[in-house]
Amino acid sequence: MSLSLADILAARRAIAGVAVRTPLVPSPHMSAIAGHDFLLKLETTQPVGAFKLRGAVNTVSALAGDVGGVVCCSTGNHGRAIAYAARARGLRAVVCMSSLVPQVKVDGIVALGAEVRIVGRSQDDALAESRRLSREEGLAGISPFDDPLVIAGQGTIGLELLEDRPDLAGILVPLSGGGLAAGVALAAKAIKPSIRVIGISMDRGAAMHDSVRAGRPVEVEEVPSLADSLGGGIGLDNRLSFPICRDLLDDCVLVTEGEIYDAMQTLYFEDRIVAEGASVVGIAAMKAGRLPPFGGPVATIVTGRNVDMASFTDIVSGRSVRLGDMEVEGRTYGA
Repeated sequence: MSLSLADILAARRAIAGVAVRTPLVPSPHMSAIAGHDFLLKLETTQPVGAFKLRGAVNTVSALAGDVGGVVCCSTGNHGRAIAYAARARGLRAVVCMSSLVPQVKVDGIVALGAEVRIVGRSQDDALAESRRLSREEGLAGISPFDDPLVIAGQGTIGLELLEDRPDLAGILVPLSGGGLAAGVALAAKAIKPSIRVIGISMDRGAAMHDSVRAGRPVEVEEVPSLADSLGGGIGLDNRLSFPICRDLLDDCVLVTEGEIYDAMQTLYFEDRIVAEGASVVGIAAMKAGRLPPFGGPVATIVTGRNVDMASFTDIVSGRSVRLGDMEVEGRTYGA
């Protein structure tokens, strides 16, 4: 199975009118740190608050007319997007999630009319349940990342980035199961082969990063993180997102929970944007000096806004945050 720029162009036509073309705006503060234009691709402005709507709409719109419903596993935003797209078609939607998913994300999915099944403590547990429901109840299973239509839908972000700024030298992509990174890298490098696309994840349980380093899909332990949307495995039977990320990403970079905390504060205080921890890993990597010199403008994808507001309030107020058996020490921004 292969994907091409033609698939991403077809996806753009399929999602038009549902998923929006999102703004690309400069961050003066981050541009000063980077030494060149640093731009924010605001997927926070999607109707469901995250980029996942692109892949979900592209996939659900392609389902046969007699399908009885859809099922997926999710760390939150994919489930919300599937629920939204399924409701638009009048389809039943079941979203399987682990107990690590924040309650705010569960509530958002239920509000869109989907059924939620909480299973186990990992994305792998949720995936197993979604596959069981697909087999036993005849629901169409939609992967959060390892599906050609999902990857093509997410790849439309790459089209928009280079249409708005053809001079981009680099794109920073939050990296989890790799659907976003694969789609963006596929589109961007088809249009501009010289562009550098770098995947960025947290340094605890980074499945795609570890898999690329190992040369094959590997299992990781899923633990609580400020970047909860980036948690979970990529599947040992991964067919698409792993080989595309392996072949097209120029590098995979890790950031700490403390650096994510600082980046959430930075985006809020400097650019007045509320965003999830997963959304700010590009900012974290740039501030921490983990990125190579680009020699030109760089864009980072601010992937979603569906953050637990109690936790977010603690972070921007400089209070410590507990993540399982780990505490991220509070700090006052700018102090």
